[in-house]
Amino acid sequence: MNRRDISVGLCALAGLPQVTRAQEPGRIYRIGWLGVDPPETTPPYTPAWAQGMARLGWVLDKNLIVIYRYTDRTERLPELAAELVRLKVDVIVAFAAPQTEAAKQATDTIPIVFMVHGDPLGRGLIASLARPGGNITGGSLMLPELCVKRVQLLRELLPGALRIAVLWNVANPVKLRDWEATRQAARDLAFKLEPCNFTGPDDLQDAFEMARKARADALMTLEDPLTWLFRSNIVDFAASERLPAIYANEEYAQIGGLMCYYVNSNELHRLNVYYLDKILRGAKPADLPIAQPTVFTLAVNLKTAKALDLTIPRTILTRAEVVIT
Repeated sequence: MNRRDISVGLCALAGLPQVTRAQEPGRIYRIGWLGVDPPETTPPYTPAWAQGMARLGWVLDKNLIVIYRYTDRTERLPELAAELVRLKVDVIVAFAAPQTEAAKQATDTIPIVFMVHGDPLGRGLIASLARPGGNITGGSLMLPELCVKRVQLLRELLPGALRIAVLWNVANPVKLRDWEATRQAARDLAFKLEPCNFTGPDDLQDAFEMARKARADALMTLEDPLTWLFRSNIVDFAASERLPAIYANEEYAQIGGLMCYYVNSNELHRLNVYYLDKILRGAKPADLPIAQPTVFTLAVNLKTAKALDLTIPRTILTRAEVVIT
């Protein structure tokens, strides 16, 4: 099935003042990219991102350079953010909440564009969604609402299930809102949650053991850079334990995850291109409102369902934009 493109709420951007400053002839602009995956595993930008930048006149290795820094350990993020500041990049792209907050600690002058952040307002990074103020803007994923929907989908899939094992990075403060939303949704739908906490690569196996001992009927993740980094491990664990699971990115389904409910990453990259172009041409992050997605995508992997001897209800299949067979 063809994936329906996700519409990101950009109506708030329509009334922005147009910045017409041209690129400075001969100048090479530098983007510092603070990420999570090593570049040999996942490039810091997708082809859609590079093509979008090129259409607006920003060509890699011609008038644009991307300086990539990554780590799977949040304690190293301040060091890497400070390095990008020392390199005097023109703008910093921060992959998610931990990278954004590290970048903000490193500079209050260099523009920062976050790819995704669950609660930029609650974390005090911006003054308001409409006028962020300061040097930060980007896209907010409204993650608590997505967590609620994933719990609802699990109940629809497994009407008799009792326990959900929840893998989440407790060292990421943004995830607390997701956890509270998930807990309330579980209470409303008569689920018992089994928190399987981890804070880094070294205790991921301990989190798996918690899920195993909990005898859970299903698994879900509270998505953040760490769960994303170890997505293959998590999908493999769910398969080995025969746990129906729901995730927050289509790539989980592509590598064997059962279900995903998510915002399309290419749409986030297109939004990132929009912000970067405006900022490189002179716009201020303070004046660029935070964009929030309004439409989401459901993906189902029927091969995984078959391996679990699980029948996906028609009510779910008819709503799925992505079905892997």
